[in-house]
Amino acid sequence: MKTQYNKVLLAYSGGLDTSIIIPWLKENYSCEVIAASADVGQGTELDGLEEKAIKTGASKLYVLDLTDEFIDDYVFPTLQAGAKYEGTYLLGTSFARPPIAKHLVEIAEKEGCDAICHGCTGKGNDQVRFELSIKAFAPDMPIIAPWREWDIKSREEEIDYAEAHNVPLKINRETNYSKDKNLWHLSHEGLDLEDPSLEPQYQKPGFLELGVSPEQAPDTPAYVTIHFEKGIPTAVDGVAMKGSDIVRTLNKLGGENGIGIIDIVENRLVGMKSRGVYETPGGTILYFAHAQLEMLCLDKATAHYKELVAQKFSEIVYDGQWYTPLREALSAFVTETQKTVTGDVKLKLYKGNIIPAGTTSPYSLYSEELATFGEDGIYDQKDSAGFINLFGLPVTVQAKCKKNWPKE
Repeated sequence: MKTQYNKVLLAYSGGLDTSIIIPWLKENYSCEVIAASADVGQGTELDGLEEKAIKTGASKLYVLDLTDEFIDDYVFPTLQAGAKYEGTYLLGTSFARPPIAKHLVEIAEKEGCDAICHGCTGKGNDQVRFELSIKAFAPDMPIIAPWREWDIKSREEEIDYAEAHNVPLKINRETNYSKDKNLWHLSHEGLDLEDPSLEPQYQKPGFLELGVSPEQAPDTPAYVTIHFEKGIPTAVDGVAMKGSDIVRTLNKLGGENGIGIIDIVENRLVGMKSRGVYETPGGTILYFAHAQLEMLCLDKATAHYKELVAQKFSEIVYDGQWYTPLREALSAFVTETQKTVTGDVKLKLYKGNIIPAGTTSPYSLYSEELATFGEDGIYDQKDSAGFINLFGLPVTVQAKCKKNWPKE
């Protein structure tokens, strides 16, 4: 027999999965359902959500404004790390889950809920991200995952269930992409994208939502200057802004110029490969600008080691392990490296391309006098001979010894 619950908190987005979960929970658990939605910058997707949740059977809906917390406490620390999953994906869905799960636990405890429910599929990464984050704050809280229980096998069957239970939907069978949107990004999966041999329909009206394809971008480049303080963006074109407004501003500018559209086949945590199209216009600009500034401000040893940390950091975020000692330790390392990552980065945006247009920093390690091809008074080129002799000593020794080795 199923464990019965009196009151269940549902992580509710109003999308296809969570829309049908409300009546499903009431049918299968005979419980009160409280819905909770997180505003992480998805905009109009929250319109009419309360009415929809109540009509579908929820007793109430919480809408949490987490946008600033999401950007300041999760996105920007990951940006400072330079973390890109498999060198490409800017983790837009990944780091949105930990703050949402943290607040779900707070609401569940406040409401006296005896279980938390999510709509993540058994094939995806989000089930891990939500559940690990919930366990970090409520290790004994039961978790209901309908996709691991019900008989529904596809999104088409979900639509059938919704229609049978009079659940209103914003999608139809032809536009049934699986999407996830927040202030940082928008993902597209499913339908024709499940065939990697097919080119995404970028020109199709309504496919791209955060911008235009590079072909549709203006023929004139746009310039932007971003200021960073200790690796955190704080101003755009000389105007100081909070983090979320910086992302909004760069989303608009980047979207207009076809920036930040990627088409990837990624390795999911559960073992399968998944093809998706991601739009991250503002984030792509910020990552590029931050890397330009680090080029100027970090020494070689730190920069190269930080690349190793960035790869591991990206895997931790992707795998839902934000609330772990290792992530905290790596963040401490990253924070230390960012003490001198302050300055201005000017970029040229043109038809999907980001082109460096000048970087300055009061902590720059670049010395024009030292690096010049012209005459200088601080570098003695004769010194390089001794350096090469010592650096090449192992090569020299091996070459001499090999003369006495037996012939093969």
